[in-house]
Amino acid sequence: MRIIHRIEERGNQIVFPCSGPLHRHTTMTTRRRPQIASRKQPQQARSTELVAAILEAATQVLAQEGVTRFTTARVAEKAGVSVGSIYQYFPNKASILFRLQVDEWMQTTRMLRNILEDAGTPHLERLRALVHAFLRSECEEAEVRGALNDAAPLYRDSPEARKARAEGDQMIDAFMVQALPKASAASRELAGDLIFTTLSTVGSSFSQTRRTKAEIKAYADAMANMFCAYLQAL
Repeated sequence: MRIIHRIEERGNQIVFPCSGPLHRHTTMTTRRRPQIASRKQPQQARSTELVAAILEAATQVLAQEGVTRFTTARVAEKAGVSVGSIYQYFPNKASILFRLQVDEWMQTTRMLRNILEDAGTPHLERLRALVHAFLRSECEEAEVRGALNDAAPLYRDSPEARKARAEGDQMIDAFMVQALPKASAASRELAGDLIFTTLSTVGSSFSQTRRTKAEIKAYADAMANMFCAYLQAL
């Protein structure tokens, strides 16, 4: 799941678009990027099941072997289908990675919305719930997230990435207005940047080591306490 440079260019972090270790802007290369859009959308139940099997196999290959060994042939083998079947829907491996990333962005957006827009829950409790949900997700999906980050240059500037960033920023801004109704716009923006950028960065680092459920809870509690105390002091 990713969260944020406020949904930053790093990816799961609620961090939507990703960049990870390969995020380097250069002016030396003029190579054309591969096509990342799917060829067609499944229209029938059987086709939908095939695409779901391909994406599940792709997730397993990423988690087990990483992006450097990720190929269409390996995905086909893992899914138990022919390479030709994959090419009906995905023109290359980049398009498969892109689809996985878009699905993750959508999942993260839903998580943000369900937690941050829950008007029946006090804002500090919402923030605490978000910290716990995010850290759990970071640790559970660390292998796949890391592989998607490596492939980030393929889709960092796509319309889907820009949309994900915009939607995430809007939800975060609306939450900060509720959390700090008397603060100035500049203060709310600063607070939002500090909280969500810190959550993203620390979550990424924390999840690089395998963690127990108890460790995740203790870390999330400590981070949530810090964020809540910061908001209460403003």
